[in-house]
Amino acid sequence: MSQPTLEPAKAGDSSPRSFVGGLADSDLVASFLSQKIIVAAGAITLVLVLAAIFAPWVAPTNPFNPATNFLIDSLTPPRFAAGGDARFLLGTDDQGRDMASAILYGLRVSLTIGVLSVLLGGAIGITLGLIAGYAGGWIDAVIMRVADVQLTFPAILIALLLDGLAQAILKNSNREETAFGVLVVSIGLSFWVQYARTVRGSTMVEKNRDYVQAARLIGLSPARILARHILPNVMGRCW
Repeated sequence: MSQPTLEPAKAGDSSPRSFVGGLADSDLVASFLSQKIIVAAGAITLVLVLAAIFAPWVAPTNPFNPATNFLIDSLTPPRFAAGGDARFLLGTDDQGRDMASAILYGLRVSLTIGVLSVLLGGAIGITLGLIAGYAGGWIDAVIMRVADVQLTFPAILIALLLDGLAQAILKNSNREETAFGVLVVSIGLSFWVQYARTVRGSTMVEKNRDYVQAARLIGLSPARILARHILPNVMGRCW
């Protein structure tokens, strides 16, 4: 009886998949697309982000430019209401500024503060969580006690404290110049604890695995082990 022969693999079968192809086959994308509410929320979020980015081109006027705002147009009702003006979709405020334009420009500021504060809080929390989980001992105890104390302070108190420090240090500046930085730092300092606790727990699990022990045996420094070996695995578990 003749033995069945195996056909040689085609050259295209061994080629690596593209990033888009791998992303399309990932469980994360499949889970995202399977939830209609999440897809709708993502679409709305995308529209808001694009509206904020292109606000100078989408908004009818610039609410920060006094030359485009007139007091004679103040408190104008929305376009669809009685007495509304076709120029103002959502009406105007007491300064004659177009409310739709103010929302679009304000959206840019809100999204920027949100993104930067999350990045700051994530950077602080992930760094301290890695150090606490890997070092253990008194270092872990000190970082976690600081985290516990941090949870007792609301964000508004931290913002008031930072605002006072900014006014004391930068005496020649007004609050409008420092408000953006104060909000980013205060929100970032208020929410780093959640990142630190999550990353700490995953790090305590990962540091006892074989690949970490092998990295120690070949003489890698703790910083290199945390950055190149533990951090990618911790982020994958947290995600």
